Amino acid sequence: MRKDSDEILQWHLSRDSDALKEWNMYLRLDKDPRHLPVIGRALRKTSIDELPQLWNVLRGEMSLIGPRPLPIDQVSQLTARAQAERTSVKPGLTGLWQVVGRGDTTIPTLERLDRLYICNRSWKLDSWILFKTIPSVLSGKGAY
Repeated sequence: MRKDSDEILQWHLSRDSDALKEWNMYLRLDKDPRHLPVIGRALRKTSIDELPQLWNVLRGEMSLIGPRPLPIDQVSQLTARAQAERTSVKPGLTGLWQVVGRGDTTIPTLERLDRLYICNRSWKLDSWILFKTIPSVLSGKGAY
């Protein structure tokens, strides 16, 4: 990301109605102007930028599997119920949303997938998610 990423994003969204529509639906942009050209896009596409979160897992602040953490400005777009449900478990390095839809899902779908995971947590589901994460990340599908 660039230093002044918030300003870049707001400027871009104010000038591109299609980008604004995409942002409002997915909270992501396929061609995000905040990413550094080439290097930034490669890091995002391969999810290498997520690796430092392994440290948070080792420290016990995150779980390996759970709802993916969202930036504060994006959390406010979730329903109050979804926000409460997400805070009832530790955030995860990977999760159901990561392997089922990733960046191609809408906010209501993200909320449903989080609820499904939280209500059905088990070692079997966690194992399935972990197993599915590898091809999901390697394919780069839905990564922005």
